[in-house]
Amino acid sequence: MNVSRAVVDRLVANGVDTVFGIPGKQTLPLNETIDDRDDIRFVMARHETAVTHQAWGYAEAGGDLAATVVVPGPGDMNAMNGLKNAFNDCTPLIHFAVETGPELRGGDGIHETPPDTYDNVVKANVLLGQPESTAVVVEEAIATALTPPYGPVRVGIPKPFLPKDVPVATPGEYCREHLEGVSESDIEAARNALAESQSPVILAGGGVRTANASQELERVAEILDAPVVTTYKGKGVVPEDWEFSAGTLSGSASPELLECLATADAALAVGTDLDAHATRGWSVELPDTIVHVTLDPADLGNGYELTVGIVADATAALSELAGALEGSEFVGTRVATTETSQSGAERATAVREATSDRIDDLRGSTPPLTSVSALEAVRSAVPREAVVTADAGGSRVWALTVFEAYGPRSYVNPGSWASMGVALPSGIGAQLSNPDGDVVVLIGDGGLMMCVHELHTAVAEDLPITVVVFRNEDYAIISEEAGRSYELEDDAYAWPDAPIDFVSLANSFGMTARRAETPAEIRTAVGESVNADEPTLVEIPTNPREPQASEWMAE
Repeated sequence: MNVSRAVVDRLVANGVDTVFGIPGKQTLPLNETIDDRDDIRFVMARHETAVTHQAWGYAEAGGDLAATVVVPGPGDMNAMNGLKNAFNDCTPLIHFAVETGPELRGGDGIHETPPDTYDNVVKANVLLGQPESTAVVVEEAIATALTPPYGPVRVGIPKPFLPKDVPVATPGEYCREHLEGVSESDIEAARNALAESQSPVILAGGGVRTANASQELERVAEILDAPVVTTYKGKGVVPEDWEFSAGTLSGSASPELLECLATADAALAVGTDLDAHATRGWSVELPDTIVHVTLDPADLGNGYELTVGIVADATAALSELAGALEGSEFVGTRVATTETSQSGAERATAVREATSDRIDDLRGSTPPLTSVSALEAVRSAVPREAVVTADAGGSRVWALTVFEAYGPRSYVNPGSWASMGVALPSGIGAQLSNPDGDVVVLIGDGGLMMCVHELHTAVAEDLPITVVVFRNEDYAIISEEAGRSYELEDDAYAWPDAPIDFVSLANSFGMTARRAETPAEIRTAVGESVNADEPTLVEIPTNPREPQASEWMAE
């Protein structure tokens, strides 16, 4: 069997129907094989940094395995950014790098890079040693990517192998279940710790999304009568207008949200590793009683002392915990003793209302708008079921607080890697994984200029994506810190003397574009763009001197 065909056969057999990449002479045998088939497509990006971010957005929004292919050296290194992002976010990708041939390795051939260069940005890094083992190696790599906790797997395939016809071994079936069941003693300990609490709180992370455990999470929250706070990656795992939703723990979290966590007498942290990013370097105060559910045992006790640690899938753990709590003698006692205090829903509502009150002074309709006004206007025009992808930067920090998400895969944003320039390529991936759904990209002008080439990809692929760019002509979140904490100008990293007309820029790519400066104009422009069956861009000028979210919300 031809080696390239063996690779593509394994992808299709595992449900992969889209491969993201940029072709090179090294990849052409693989590209030819993909082109000859009608059950898989190749999506060509305009820069390798976008390739893995497109695949990340595809997997995050759709929940399916994504595949990428690049040339070695420059292509692979450019793709490393997205691989690390996917690694931190536990997103399953299968990444093919067409390597230097064995006969040239070590001789400084074109694009040659030692394969172990990529060891620390992926879950596993495999170099195909013999063409006969192609199908087995690829199948094992896919199984590794899809074994919880998920992650990206890199497969290096030497260039001379791809066109070869050899007897390719047939792979067996690989088990993809990392853990089965939950310890009964751990569930009992968790039940006792949580059922006896008077004011519990739940902190939910991206693992809830990965495990499709939102329904189980909501059930436990209702049984415990506990507010739900989400991490960066957990945003959207419960609808943010649900009565038990208290918001997102982020750099723009309100003091009231932090107080909700600190004053609780027990916390259930589920689907989160409680890492330094989510917890502000472990400075967020959590109660003394903590039940932590995670798939990675290395997470337990990292930053916080635990009462109970449970290594398990979030769905399994929450299901077992719900059953144990419902049959617990403590739950009725706890509810009876808290009749005169605030319920969980009331505590969550109080946090949401206090957060809204804090930003009220930033709401307005006079241009240039604040990010708060612009984001709220966009949210009102975006359908509830749409997928939204967000970039790193100032608008993202505000969006974590003011832009509500309503479903577990409705909001795609980077976690601890926090790379800029990801929202547009991830939006392209999200649109390809949801071809009949609406996809809206939220990105600042600084972030867009790091991936602006992908506007052309959206047009070339005829994707009906809506790109909303907030234009303040500044790396404002950096400039603000430069002026506040250092002896630099307040607009040290702005470019007002070199303005960019994003409407004209988008038009030059063949994209319909609009400019909107008031909330009313934004609602109209975004609404028309979402309803259009074509790629569109909406440019919204925002105030470069507006307060930054982390500073404003801390006051």
